[in-house]
Amino acid sequence: MAETRHSKVLIIGSGPAGYTAAVYSARAMLKPILVQGLQPGGQLTITTEVENWPGDTHVQGPDLMVRMEEHARAMGAEIVTDYITSLDLSVRPFVAHADSGTTFTADAVILATGAQARWLGLPSEEKFKGFGVSACATCDGFFYRGKEVVVIGGGNTAVEEALFLTNFASKVTLIHRRDTLRAEKILQDRLFAHPKVEMAWHSVVEEVLGTEGPLGVTGVRVKDMRDGSERVIPCDGFFVAIGHTPASELVKDQLELHSDGYGKVEAGGTRTSVPGVFAAGDLTDHVYRQAITSAGMGCMAALDAERWLAGIDSAHF
Repeated sequence: MAETRHSKVLIIGSGPAGYTAAVYSARAMLKPILVQGLQPGGQLTITTEVENWPGDTHVQGPDLMVRMEEHARAMGAEIVTDYITSLDLSVRPFVAHADSGTTFTADAVILATGAQARWLGLPSEEKFKGFGVSACATCDGFFYRGKEVVVIGGGNTAVEEALFLTNFASKVTLIHRRDTLRAEKILQDRLFAHPKVEMAWHSVVEEVLGTEGPLGVTGVRVKDMRDGSERVIPCDGFFVAIGHTPASELVKDQLELHSDGYGKVEAGGTRTSVPGVFAAGDLTDHVYRQAITSAGMGCMAALDAERWLAGIDSAHF
């Protein structure tokens, strides 16, 4: 028989934002329930080495997320392995239906569903993810000191990633399917003026090449869009920078969103357009997209929810 569970705070998503929100709301004695979603631990579970988490000079992404989950449990948060399929923010308490058949109701909701990098969809790309293929230069660029890397994309993200990688790599090749970039002019000027950068215009990536033991990228095979000719660009790292897709499907018709689908929150906070609903992490952040900033926003969301609930409770007297 389908079960209905109620909590003061329901947290949807289990990356750094979700788990940190769980730690803080549990410490506030709000007895939160966190529903992990399809990818427990979020994007860090597909990241191998993390060197920019304060307090750890080196930690594996999946290990870090296991520690965060354990911390949330130790503080008293209930962690549920399930997936929210629908969420109704028009009623009080809020109602969420899970894939298992369980219904969750809550006085406040913290959305920490994250965002997913857009990928090319190549089997070889999937094979080398975390082993030379990345969607985050600021996360992984450090590992390519003195090496050659390739970036694909044509917008601000791609150009910013390419410029960031010049701090480490000996050479950065930016691949774009056209002969002009969409990025802001000032970024393009910096890119074209940089001595480490080379452009591969009118090109698409057909395959990521690499070694089997150990897994590692050695190059990318590209096709020229004009004449169909192919060539191999040698590299040690391949960065996909064609954008991110925020996981806002649950709330797309219920909350105010930016035009690109990211959640809209008040300046300097995590309150959304619906009172009692808060958003944190990559769902709202298209600029930084770091584990540490997501965790910070998770803390903010829990504190915002606690204060909002306190106001609601006091209004009842």
